[in-house]
This record gives sequence, C-alpha cells and structure tokens, in this order.
Amino acid sequence: MTTSEPRAYATITSPVGPLLLSGDDQGLRLISFQRGGHRVKPDPSWRLDQQRFADVIGQLEAYFAGELRSFHLRLAPEGTPFQLAVWDALLAIPYGETISYGELARRIGHARASRAVGAANGRNPLPIVIPCHRVIGQDGSLTGYGGGVRIKETLLALERGRRP
Repeated sequence: MTTSEPRAYATITSPVGPLLLSGDDQGLRLISFQRGGHRVKPDPSWRLDQQRFADVIGQLEAYFAGELRSFHLRLAPEGTPFQLAVWDALLAIPYGETISYGELARRIGHARASRAVGAANGRNPLPIVIPCHRVIGQDGSLTGYGGGVRIKETLLALERGRRP
C-alpha cells in the first residue's frame, strides 16, 4: 500500500456501540466495533481527525436513523482478490434483504466455496457500509458476525423498519 498521507482515524458512538473509523487519501479502510474481542486500536502512526470523517459519520448517523439505505463513500478495503470479490458482491445485496453464504458463493462464481465466502465475509474491514450482516445461514440462522450476533440482529432489525 502506497499512500501520500498517513492514515487518519475518528471514533463515534452508535446504536451498536462505539465505532473506530480509519482511512487515508485512497478512502475509508476500516470500521471497527470497539466492543468485543475483535476491536482495533489506532496505530501510533495514525492521526486523530474527526473532521476528515464528517461525511462518513453523517451517513452512518442517517443509516442508524433509518434515513439512508445506500452509502455513497469512497472505499478502500484491503484484501485478497477473492476477498475483494466477496466484498464487492455484498454491496449488491439490497437494503433489508438477506442471502445465504451459499447464494453469495454462487453469485461470485464459486458455488462450492460457501465456507471460503464465510471466511472472507468475516474479514470484511468495513462492516455496516459493506453489508456483511445481510448474509445468513442456509437455514435462516444468524450465524457469526465480527461485532457479535446481537449487532447483526440489530442491523437487520433496523433495515426491516424496527429502530435499534
């Protein structure tokens, strides 16, 4: 990764707990749930810059208020070509809808790779914005989520018209 400026970060409160945002001149690179075992701490080289993330914060607030169904942000997730393909396919899942891991695997042309799709889904660095919460088990169960199944449940309820 080559960037012309150091990464910046900001923190916000949300209905699903505190979130850490990070990015650089390429775009938003990270949204980290700050509760639970998968939280990310800012790297010492990152600089705090709440203003830089004003648009991201505004869109997240509108999403949580039930006023935004689609994010319009410059995204710069880092991953393998397979992960990037999975994350790109997640963006095509409509607001308020869910699909299975198997269906997601079929959509990216790897029908037998539902476990690999699940692993890539779990490594999504931009949850909420890249809606990995919209992927569920074949039987309709709310299987794992980086922020915890409770947060996944909250996000899906929000998208179905029930305020968090």
